Amino acid sequence: MTTKCEDCPLRPLSQFLRFSAEELAFMERFKTGEMQVQPGTHLLTQGTRSPQLFTTLSGLGLRHKTLVDGSRQVISFVMPGDFLGLQAGVMGEMGHSVEAVTDMTLCVFNRADIWSLFKTLPERGYALAHLAAIEEQFLGDALATVGQRPAYDKIAWAMARYFHRAKAVGIAKGNTCPLPFRQQHLADALGLSLVHTNKVLGRLRKEGVLVWTDDVLTIRDMDRLEQIAALDDGPPPRPLI
Repeated sequence: MTTKCEDCPLRPLSQFLRFSAEELAFMERFKTGEMQVQPGTHLLTQGTRSPQLFTTLSGLGLRHKTLVDGSRQVISFVMPGDFLGLQAGVMGEMGHSVEAVTDMTLCVFNRADIWSLFKTLPERGYALAHLAAIEEQFLGDALATVGQRPAYDKIAWAMARYFHRAKAVGIAKGNTCPLPFRQQHLADALGLSLVHTNKVLGRLRKEGVLVWTDDVLTIRDMDRLEQIAALDDGPPPRPLI
């Protein structure tokens, strides 16, 4: 069964900005269906032109870019509410890949219809610009962290940001949330070796800050984690496409 936009489980969450009745009606027309995929599925592939755009309804994924020598840079972790494929929608070609890490359900949109969104409902067009600005802000913070901070601070920042986002989109319970990625994914995202990443996670565990085991992240001392991460606020509210 396809989820109607008016019944979307993400809409009531405070993380997402409200829809007007007109915007909701437009999104019902803009959405062409839903797709369910298994772990390992490539939703979007670097260098290709996808005919579809997606919003993550449930599940987790990974954005990554492959370099000429075959090495991989993880760009971000995909969570419910994330809009995927905007690069292809505007520029015609993906500059990175998106892969499912868990079972995922995605709302599907026709890429060719994106221009009708700008023409017929400018408010929704502005929402896309808003999303792009949020992503630019995140990538700036991530670049500064990767380029200038020590490994201990990098990993604390990544874990704090991840947990806050998981809480905002409703997949965290208490002080725990799913984290079904590998340590190598975290290392690739932060420009660290796997060995160094493992040592820092071990240090954070011994200090009673957090534990990451069996695909679950448990925060034991959020105040300390945020202090190390130099993070004092959660993710900004964002539009839901």
